[in-house]
Amino acid sequence: MPTAPLPTTDEAPAPAPTPSLWAPLRPLVLRLHFYAGLLVAPFLLTAAVTGLLYAGSFQAEKIVYGHELTAPVGERELPVSAQVAAARTAHPEGTVSAVRPAPRPGTTTRVLLSGVKGVDPDHTLAVFVDPCTGNVRGALEQYGSTGALPLRTWLDELHRDLHLGDTGRLYSELAASWLWVITGGGLVLWFSRRRALRRVRGTSGRHRTLGLHGTIGVWTAAGFLFLSATGLTWSTYAGATIDELRTSLGQATPSVSAAAPGGEHAGHGTAAGAGGEAGHGVGLDQVLAAARAKGLGDPVEIVPPADAHNAYVVKQIQRSWPEKQDAVAVDPATGKVTDELRFADHPVLAKLTRWGIDLHTGVLFGLVNQIGLALLALALILLIVWGYRMWWQRGRGSAFGRPVPRGGWAQVPPYLLVAALAVIAVLGYFVPLLGIPLAAFIAVDVALGEIAHRRGRRTYGSTAGVK
Repeated sequence: MPTAPLPTTDEAPAPAPTPSLWAPLRPLVLRLHFYAGLLVAPFLLTAAVTGLLYAGSFQAEKIVYGHELTAPVGERELPVSAQVAAARTAHPEGTVSAVRPAPRPGTTTRVLLSGVKGVDPDHTLAVFVDPCTGNVRGALEQYGSTGALPLRTWLDELHRDLHLGDTGRLYSELAASWLWVITGGGLVLWFSRRRALRRVRGTSGRHRTLGLHGTIGVWTAAGFLFLSATGLTWSTYAGATIDELRTSLGQATPSVSAAAPGGEHAGHGTAAGAGGEAGHGVGLDQVLAAARAKGLGDPVEIVPPADAHNAYVVKQIQRSWPEKQDAVAVDPATGKVTDELRFADHPVLAKLTRWGIDLHTGVLFGLVNQIGLALLALALILLIVWGYRMWWQRGRGSAFGRPVPRGGWAQVPPYLLVAALAVIAVLGYFVPLLGIPLAAFIAVDVALGEIAHRRGRRTYGSTAGVK
């Protein structure tokens, strides 16, 4: 049987396979994903639990405050000025900062009072008035443009800052800053595994936990990336940078001009309108009629002039899809519209920011939106539990589990390492609660690695001559 000729010494040897770019990066990504998940997970778990509670607060609010939010359907509604007068009779304290006429039959009108003793300065006292009878059905503290009442406000602040004020907001910004990094790293690690290793069915132990962790993570990754991006838009540090960037690009959210041309003459209409009387100036009813004539349908909010030089502002406040965010300014002396602002004319980034925030807060698509947020929160809780379980299983029941081996940085080519450090520096500027902890993690990891390396050399040198 003939055999193939052996290669001679003149033949070139077969070229060695070129190492892939991913090979030196995988240990680094694995180590970053492991330690980031391990250390940031408590913050993410807190955000997930509080976010789950907040997602359910919308429906709970309708039940808890059903008496204040609803009223019997009548044949005819009273003028808005009469409804405000009824609210002021029952609650003469403070000043009227806004009026939200009943958006549909069976609901109440909200008269918002600011400067009320005992009410948080950032909140208002919402007086609920039956639009058909003028009866006051109650008064509750309200927060934010979405009209959150005490239950939702408490849960919202718990999710945002744990009721710790500006200091507490750092926890949520840290969670949002790292969520996309952990998610992205998990995706890269999962899809870099062989298909056979990604199976869940028929497996057990750590492999099964990893399969569940990876599968659920992949299916929910897009939602986590969205929550991370939108959460950063109104965070303390990253949010301020994003606002500056949008402003520099001409993409800031515009506002209607409230300057009134009537000067001091406008002040007569202002005082009357704010008090709900029609004896002077055009009053609330004519202001609302002027806004209706410009196409501003329910729900709307009427904001009285701040002083004698400002106009009324009537703005739509519907945050559900399709959004209604048009606004007009009305001269209190003449009842004429002095400025208009249409949501369709907002810059693209301003629209995307508005939609993103409303989707993040569960109002853009109503109940479906809230169910989606609840499912994402539940998924994140499960992923964190499975992540800690894998850590435990990796150590085979030892007290703290076995960490991912060190040495990932040493395997990264210098040019990639320099690029990574440049990216970290940029992130440290735009997203400081990501960049700064990441830089600290790298410094500590490198320092510990060097210490371990030197100890190993000393140990080796002291025992090298021992037979």
